[in-house]
Amino acid sequence: MDFNKLLKPEAVKVLTSASSKKRLMQDLGDLAENAYDLNSGDVLDALLAREALGPTGVGHGVALPHARLSGLEEVVGAFVLLDKPIDFNAVDRQPVDIAFALFAPEDAGVEHLKALAMVSRTLRDTSICTKLRANPNPSTLHTILTSNESEQAA
Repeated sequence: MDFNKLLKPEAVKVLTSASSKKRLMQDLGDLAENAYDLNSGDVLDALLAREALGPTGVGHGVALPHARLSGLEEVVGAFVLLDKPIDFNAVDRQPVDIAFALFAPEDAGVEHLKALAMVSRTLRDTSICTKLRANPNPSTLHTILTSNESEQAA
């Protein structure tokens, strides 16, 4: 599992319009539709259903919404940087400005968990989050996320 396989460049976006958690989920659905040909309504429903089980705001301004979807062949991701943090009911009660969504096939077992662990580990690194927050350009954001992994492997 690596970021280059998980995250297409066109699945990275800077949002200026997200004013609520639901709006962010809608934007993630639209992004998944454009990048991976997923149905944005199905993505939104799946994300909201998962969120109803418990918030995916993991703290320090980061959220990791995720869902299982039919029709997917492999785990894929979408990354969003928000220009204004929003309330996400995060575990530390801090607003969220970084969201990395994961979409997995319905029958994905360990691959989904490996992807979630990899993204979580990466976004727990405060230096990476600082770089992400300082670079509101989708291409640069994608490079930061995908090149960090090569540096760790070296």
